[in-house]
Amino acid sequence: MRTRERGLGLVSLILVSAMVVALGTVLIRVVPTVIEYQSVQRAAQRASQGGTVAEIRSLFDKAAAIDDISSIKGRDLEISKQNDRVIVEFAYEREIHLVGPAWLVMRYSGRSK
Repeated sequence: MRTRERGLGLVSLILVSAMVVALGTVLIRVVPTVIEYQSVQRAAQRASQGGTVAEIRSLFDKAAAIDDISSIKGRDLEISKQNDRVIVEFAYEREIHLVGPAWLVMRYSGRSK
């Protein structure tokens, strides 16, 4: 009686490995931008405690220097007032080079609470 072998063949193993490596490479490049977005969100929240527009931009720039935020500056913030609360909004793009002519564009936006 013959038993049938189970498992991945060599070709299947190579293809699965290539997909895992490709996905891992993309994740390695995307995760730092997500972490930076979270830092921008926290900095915008802290900056919204300022009283004037210049003070809000200055607070954001100081937080950006501490958290190593390079994608957006205080001058790029949209600052408005709603019901006696200061709202700090931001939007920016990050381009991530993948391979050859392929790029991944990440668009981030948010606002203080």
